[in-house]
Amino acid sequence: MDNDIDFRDLFDNAPCGYLVLDGRGRISRVNVTLRAWLDRGEDEFIGKRLLDLLPVAGRVFYETHFAPLLRMQGYFHEVALDLVRADGTRLAVLANATQKMDVDGLALETRIAVFEATSRRRYERELSDANEAGDVARRQVESLNASLTEVGLLRDEFIAILGHDLRNPLASIGSGMRILSREVLSPRGQQVVGLIEGSVARMGKLINDVLDFTRGRLGGGLLVERRNESDLPAVLEQVVEELKSASGRMIDVDIDLPAPLFVDGGRIGQLVSNLLGNALTHGAEDKAVELIALQEKGDLVISVSNGGEPIPPETMPRLFQPFFRGDATFKREQGLGLGLHISSEIAKAHGGKLSASSSEEKTTFEFRMPTDTIFANPTHD
Repeated sequence: MDNDIDFRDLFDNAPCGYLVLDGRGRISRVNVTLRAWLDRGEDEFIGKRLLDLLPVAGRVFYETHFAPLLRMQGYFHEVALDLVRADGTRLAVLANATQKMDVDGLALETRIAVFEATSRRRYERELSDANEAGDVARRQVESLNASLTEVGLLRDEFIAILGHDLRNPLASIGSGMRILSREVLSPRGQQVVGLIEGSVARMGKLINDVLDFTRGRLGGGLLVERRNESDLPAVLEQVVEELKSASGRMIDVDIDLPAPLFVDGGRIGQLVSNLLGNALTHGAEDKAVELIALQEKGDLVISVSNGGEPIPPETMPRLFQPFFRGDATFKREQGLGLGLHISSEIAKAHGGKLSASSSEEKTTFEFRMPTDTIFANPTHD
């Protein structure tokens, strides 16, 4: 007798709702927990169908989906249902059901356990809303990225066209200054011509830097025409002489390149010119700038060093980024902050790498090309 009481209490006061349907699908037993959840008396359950506890839409879904599944396999698990309370509000639940069959395969009764799922249903709705909001945000970001890409391409194309069109009038100014410099001029006139020629040279370098940069941004990469270059030492010496003349500073040179190299001599000269110009601008005026070019274990190594304040550690990772000019260290810079970036791109185009190191003693930029990219290739003469 005590066992019967215990099982009845376990059924009635379980932490979930229980329903038992007879062979006709009518409710024969219901526990206290489910009656309390739905605020209904026992007489409102007994003899009713499970469908009577569902809203209209839920009845259709149950009849078309879950009832056939129950008849075919004799059970279903975690079916999401809404049960209607006495006041007409709905209770979200998950239902598990099993059927007890006779020897002929006919249902004797169906046992249904019901678990409240209000919090789970709320979480699922919030998750769905979040996913939808995420999809909207992702589409907005994609649209913005597309717009920015288009704007960026138009900007780069505009800069490339502008830089190209500026070359002609600038060349005319430079030519006019050269003609004028051969005339008999007063000391003041010679000074003005010299200043204009210096400005033309700087403008020409800026235009070339912009064109190189935009060419790389538009996907064409830097134009590098490599060939057997036997006159690379002469190219580097000419760059040194030009910068010595323009800056009035001394540059210590050590060039030892006896063998022809498979490079673009003009681009290597541009790289060295950028590095020397950077060293002359940022190095201490009372300390020498040094250029070393040699072959080391088959590699081409070109380094430019200067004394002065070391580059701050936080600045080092950004040195080769376009338009980066730093803070106080770079205040004297008159360019666009493209020189080191373009030099790095020239190094990459040659299969090499440009690196930097800086200490209290000196700052050094080193260009190094691996062996298999520098030796003369007779098929490219």
